[in-house]
Amino acid sequence: MFPRSDPMGHAREPPASLGCGNGSCRTRPVAAFPDRLSLHGQVALVTGAATGIGAGIAAALAEAGAAVGVNYRGSRAAAESMVARIGQAGGRALALQADVSKESEVLAMFDRLTQACGRLDILVANAGIQRDAAFTDMSVDQWDAVIASNLTGQFLCVREAVRRFVAQGPAPASRALGKVICVSSVHDIVPWAGRVNYAASKGGVAMLMRSVAQEVAPRRIRINAVSPGAIRTGINEAAWDSPEASRELLELIPYGRIGEVDDVARAALWLASDDSDYVTGATLYVDGGMTLYPAFADGG
Repeated sequence: MFPRSDPMGHAREPPASLGCGNGSCRTRPVAAFPDRLSLHGQVALVTGAATGIGAGIAAALAEAGAAVGVNYRGSRAAAESMVARIGQAGGRALALQADVSKESEVLAMFDRLTQACGRLDILVANAGIQRDAAFTDMSVDQWDAVIASNLTGQFLCVREAVRRFVAQGPAPASRALGKVICVSSVHDIVPWAGRVNYAASKGGVAMLMRSVAQEVAPRRIRINAVSPGAIRTGINEAAWDSPEASRELLELIPYGRIGEVDDVARAALWLASDDSDYVTGATLYVDGGMTLYPAFADGG
């Protein structure tokens, strides 16, 4: 699943710059890069990376040469399986347990990663949850849980990543001092009845990302976002698992197909690479045109 080639299809040797055997993956200088999408010599942390979009992003970053911290909250077996898959493909990864809504656990996770790998170059803040309910029936617990995970969790992880970037100094294998990708959703701009807490959290992520990007750009730290639309993952299988459901979903997607995890992973890889070095404060919508409001295509 993870061939020994760079993202442009060129054959390459297994990364010589990092070794994560027995918990250690110290960074050593990399002489050259096969292309600007290479992440050789870099260390990434992906939150919520045991399954779904997070797992796809973790795999893509590892294939590009990064050592990857695979964060999970409760699914240890899935996280260890993901680490094993990356290792079998010649990559480097380690599983890191943490609830991103809890500051002490976030700090401990970053400590474990940097102790094992020596530094941090890339954060993909992906972890998130849904707790759906009609607005008038939504409980404070449902509201708080989603905001804590989806918005406060991103604040805590992005804040700590920026602190680490500044403290560790220049990055030997990247033009930027550090890079952050916030995984949001088309619902950072598209209202979503019945999921007010989720849409509010993603709208908050959009402005969090842009405000932080504005503040830290002078330090050569890049902060961007990927906002997926309808992506085929296990968590939303009901939206496409029957011909009728698939047909209804495709009415919202002008491009005419449901997105795949790899669509998002490739976008995140580009934002993590030097190929996007002049991009910061941007949101890349990976949605097949869902944010084009297709219901208005004929005048509304």
